[in-house]
Amino acid sequence: MSGVRTPRLLAAVLALGTALSASGCVQASSGTSPSTDPSRAQHELDGLTVATSQSMAGYSRDRFPHWSQQGNGCDTREFVLKRDGKSVNVNQNCRITSGQWHSRYDNKTVNDASALDIDHMVPLANAWRSGANSWSDDKRSQFANDITRPQLFAVSSSVNRAKGDQDPSQWKPPYRGYWCQYAQDWVTVKRYWQLTVTETEKKALVDMLGTCQWQSSGQPT
Repeated sequence: MSGVRTPRLLAAVLALGTALSASGCVQASSGTSPSTDPSRAQHELDGLTVATSQSMAGYSRDRFPHWSQQGNGCDTREFVLKRDGKSVNVNQNCRITSGQWHSRYDNKTVNDASALDIDHMVPLANAWRSGANSWSDDKRSQFANDITRPQLFAVSSSVNRAKGDQDPSQWKPPYRGYWCQYAQDWVTVKRYWQLTVTETEKKALVDMLGTCQWQSSGQPT
């Protein structure tokens, strides 16, 4: 019986996969495909408040206390390095001793943790200019250590420092294949933390979302 049923089952699975791919429900696994519907990100972007950048008066990275403890002796930086890497080894103090990382902004493989920075998707200074200047230091600390939203990523030090505190109208990942996801993540963070965007920032995000190779099978939003 199994010799008869297995080919039929395989054929059914293949047919289902073909149908789902045609409908846009399945994406090729490339490591850079978007995790959500970009049309949803566009809808969320449209809901953000557009405003001019606020003053940097009073800004300091110290107003965004980081890196906080995340359990098991690991701070936020160490947590992200462990989360984002492969075959990561740590010592008893949660210090990274070895591992491999994919730096998504420049599509490079990094084998040395000391060559990595933990990037804030929405930089601290940008957050300050877009509403965080009115927050308490405790809330700013929550933002700076947010491991729930797509706010913290291990990337090569060189690409992180090239980005600095710039928004997408001023800087985009050198690896164009990540623009779609980058724009979605930026919008997700700004929406959750209720931060504003500038006109030029919004336009750049719209352009980046336009690079998404995705076809929704759901109802229009």
